[in-house]
Amino acid sequence: MALLTPFFSTLVLASSDGGVVSVLQEYLDAGGWMMYVILAVSAIGVMLFLTRFYDLYVAYKLNARAFINKIVDFIEHRRFREALDACEIATRHPLVFVMKAGLLRANQRPQDIERAMDKEMFASLPALQKRVDLMAVLANVATLLGLLGTIFGLIAAFSSVAAATAVERQEALAAGISQAMYTTAFGISVAVPLLIFHHILSKRVEKIIVESEGGSTALIVAITGVAHEQQAQGEDGRVENI
Repeated sequence: MALLTPFFSTLVLASSDGGVVSVLQEYLDAGGWMMYVILAVSAIGVMLFLTRFYDLYVAYKLNARAFINKIVDFIEHRRFREALDACEIATRHPLVFVMKAGLLRANQRPQDIERAMDKEMFASLPALQKRVDLMAVLANVATLLGLLGTIFGLIAAFSSVAAATAVERQEALAAGISQAMYTTAFGISVAVPLLIFHHILSKRVEKIIVESEGGSTALIVAITGVAHEQQAQGEDGRVENI
């Protein structure tokens, strides 16, 4: 997407004999060597987005609400072994590992259960947030490279004007300014999609963290409720060991 956005208007004007490749080549050449640097940033950003999008939306896929309700229902009916078996599903969503860590300590104090789940949550954060912030960095880099290319283009334009004859000055100035504007437009055209990509990934990470924290809270409440119920019935006051 980021690679296609800046070329859209140019592709519309592509001639049948010139082909798309040659038109893109002309577009890049018109902006100078800085266009290729921005293009490289764009390619890195797109590949990064696709890999992280797959991880966060496919590898971390889970119906969190249904999973939490299922585990809580097992706990309320004191079916702790089934609750633990329900955590053996194919997903990297930290909610599963957080709740499993809590279930394995269901017969301990609430503070110990919470501490175990917090430890599991913190352990999953680096992989969850990996390279997401880099999308925003690449967007800023693309914008700044576009501005840098603009400066280089203006320097080249005025240098050409100084060395040209009176007849050539107007043409040289127009060519230099055109090159400068190409890099600015390309840098911004790359930066905007990258910022959108960063927003998409950041919101997904935020949602996963909220789901995991919600599951942790629900598990603590359920286990504590069972323990209090056992106390009221004159039992040990601790959840059975699973």
